[in-house]
Amino acid sequence: MSAKLLSPHGSVLKRWRTQCSGLWRWWSSGPDSRGSASLKGRSCLSLKDFSSEEIRSLLWVSRDLKHRIKLEKQYLPILQGKSMAMLFEKRSTRTRISTETGFALLGGHPCFLTSQDIHLGVNETCADTARVLSRQCDIILARVHRHSTLEELDKEASVPIINGLSDLYHPIQILADFLTLQEHYGSLQGLTVSWIGDGNNVLHSFMMAAAKLGVHLKIATPKGYEPERSLIQEAQRLSKEHGTQFLLTDDPMEAAQGSNVLVTDTWVSMGQEVEKKKRLKDFQGYQITMKTASVAKADWTFLHCLPRKMEEVDDEVFYSSRSLVFPESENRKWTIMGLIVSLLTDYSPQIPMLKI
Repeated sequence: MSAKLLSPHGSVLKRWRTQCSGLWRWWSSGPDSRGSASLKGRSCLSLKDFSSEEIRSLLWVSRDLKHRIKLEKQYLPILQGKSMAMLFEKRSTRTRISTETGFALLGGHPCFLTSQDIHLGVNETCADTARVLSRQCDIILARVHRHSTLEELDKEASVPIINGLSDLYHPIQILADFLTLQEHYGSLQGLTVSWIGDGNNVLHSFMMAAAKLGVHLKIATPKGYEPERSLIQEAQRLSKEHGTQFLLTDDPMEAAQGSNVLVTDTWVSMGQEVEKKKRLKDFQGYQITMKTASVAKADWTFLHCLPRKMEEVDDEVFYSSRSLVFPESENRKWTIMGLIVSLLTDYSPQIPMLKI
């Protein structure tokens, strides 16, 4: 056995433990096991790394926790005695509140840490921070500027890492979006989601998950604001593999045509404020309005991860009965809880899994 495998930290040891644990659960469960897919010990940096079955399992666990805690008023101290480090290089409302309250609701202790609280990458290397936190916490959620920071944390940590947002992906937002659509429509299979806006991290996460859930994806971005080329190629591959449609255009009305779900996000992300004037000019014609919705399907709905600005979607759509933005916001809590529980435990949902 190599010295690296015997190291008290690092992704090699983490993968080895996960694989051994998974093999034991598979052997002991027998051929009739129908529980959720085991993700214990895994990290979640991108939904690109998760299969269709695994994403559906995350949604199932999230629905189950929501049902048992919110509707049945059960107390589930599943994470009692566990602690979580929450590293925030970028401010947040939904990510912080959903994670902090959700982890506490399950009996655990969340530790909120900003760049003023710890030395991440400044007086202490990212690698050393990962090693220290791994010895004191059971899981780490990091909301960072660069995706490479997450990759380094995951490489050096011996506990699961969750991407709370990076410049490349925002997986926990997309889990909330899909849970919201699953609850509203009853099934995700065959839905058409139309993204109208910037080719950003939220869109990248949609691209890495939609086809795996049988969802068609149509994207409209201004020229020069397209998603990452490598991720376009991966989304095209996934679409072909799963038999879904994938469209990339610069025409918002073409993207909205025949859609079930209209989605947008900020046109000016944190760190892009100096580009605001140019971006607002380049995105003219991309505001989602009732005119946009007029070419969508009769059952159309609207999503936005918030915070929202008027130029992205007008009040008529945003505050309409078709808008699911506030249930979507609530589901950030249930899905982050479902993800954490799945990565830390062998939790088995009690409610039936929704049909595909």
